[in-house]
Amino acid sequence: MATESNQPTDPYQPTDPNHPTDRTQPTVPQVTMTLAAIAATAATPRPSGETLAEHSTRIALGINLQLADTSLATRGTWALSWLGVSPGNANLAYLATNTDGSNSFAVVIRGTVGSMPDLLEDLDVGTVVPLNLAGMPSPVSVSSGAMKAFTEVVTTNTAGVTLAQALTTALSQAQPNATVYVTGQSLGGCIATMVAPYLQTLTWPHGKPNFELHTFAAPTAGGADFAAYVDSLDWQANERHYNINDMVPQAWNNLAATKQWYPAPGPAADTDVEAVISTLAGLPGPHVYVHPGKDDPLNDGYDPVDPDVVRKSLQDFMGQVAFQHANSTYLGLLGTPDVLPGPVVTVVTPVGQAGGPVEVVGTGFDQGVVVDFGTVPMSREYVLRDDVMAAWAPEGVGVVDVRVTSSLGTSPAVPRGRFAYGGPAAAVVTGISPDTGRAGDHVQIDGLNFAPDVQVHFGDNLAELIDSGPAQLVVKAPNPTIGIGKPSTIDVTVLTNGYSSPASPADEFTYLEREGR
Repeated sequence: MATESNQPTDPYQPTDPNHPTDRTQPTVPQVTMTLAAIAATAATPRPSGETLAEHSTRIALGINLQLADTSLATRGTWALSWLGVSPGNANLAYLATNTDGSNSFAVVIRGTVGSMPDLLEDLDVGTVVPLNLAGMPSPVSVSSGAMKAFTEVVTTNTAGVTLAQALTTALSQAQPNATVYVTGQSLGGCIATMVAPYLQTLTWPHGKPNFELHTFAAPTAGGADFAAYVDSLDWQANERHYNINDMVPQAWNNLAATKQWYPAPGPAADTDVEAVISTLAGLPGPHVYVHPGKDDPLNDGYDPVDPDVVRKSLQDFMGQVAFQHANSTYLGLLGTPDVLPGPVVTVVTPVGQAGGPVEVVGTGFDQGVVVDFGTVPMSREYVLRDDVMAAWAPEGVGVVDVRVTSSLGTSPAVPRGRFAYGGPAAAVVTGISPDTGRAGDHVQIDGLNFAPDVQVHFGDNLAELIDSGPAQLVVKAPNPTIGIGKPSTIDVTVLTNGYSSPASPADEFTYLEREGR
């Protein structure tokens, strides 16, 4: 596969060159986080649509491909035993069996896929409901949203088989004293703190297995009574792993503290960021939430950092939060290889008509990928060579995102990956120089597809055009708008040929005279 070149060097090298099979053993957190990251495989449905069965089949293919990868912490010894995707693709769980003779199994849970605020709001933490499992001394309080997700996970069935039934079958065929890891990242970790206690209440073949609960980047599901109940159960391990610079595991007992983030090099929270965090922190209302499990911070300082999103703006702050929360960041903190990436489209050329040739450039393409122009599938065959695809545009109209789907995932929509039926091509800003300054300074704007009718706005202020060309503009920075909701870092927007260039970190400009305010 073309993606194999992106894989890091295998850290699990033989410790003795005379015994090449004697490799260092990955730790349990490395293995469980890798399993949790694999749960996100192919999470996004194909843009042109697919049934739940079709999507589930594609997810299963991708998970099997990842589990077979011997360079990962999972070492290629885990096999998919059961997969359940809830209606609407809201939640997913899978059961994996370790074939290395260790008599171990893993229940892996994926949460809702979406933006950071959406992920947090999905938990509906303003309302609590009772969790009352068999054998509990009394019900405990969990959020309504967490209860909904938990219920979907434990009741979802595949061919009439639920998660608990699949695990029962697996354990009935195993030796006694098996180990069952329950894990998940983000909302998957939150749901895992409910699923794992539920599994402990059930009756199992050969007696109760050894349960281990490992969550990563997880917000909490319930209050102090919930946390105390979870911690009181019989665990072989019960650990809460988190990046101290990740906003999500601060929910819901310490979210307001993130308004003080991030130290140099930033981004520091501005008034817009503080307003968003205040809104999110207020969602629990009168309810007090507590995390279960033994805390395991994975770092002790502001490291790693995404250097592309360090400006004092809401856009950069949320971009940094997304980076700090990402599966790849957690795997890096644990010192273990990242999972295989899905396809990515970098550029589409040229504009044209239905049936015309189109070149799609990107990474992670492989024979068998499918292509969508907006919500319309490309029906003709394509020619693929070294991640450059020669394709033909299907029937369509307007400006659409070209996206590629494989068993590993669906490429995100990107500014340079748009196709305009009949043209003109979409405008994109690729860089600003200098990207800091004062009103009146000359600023060069690099990009694509600038027409003679071009206008440039710094935030909501029109800039004076000094010089222009199809790929480069020079303007005089206008006076900034000062006030609430008007930060010193703004997006530079180019309007041309009916297009408004999409905002991105590449188009940001910071007014120096507003620094420190």
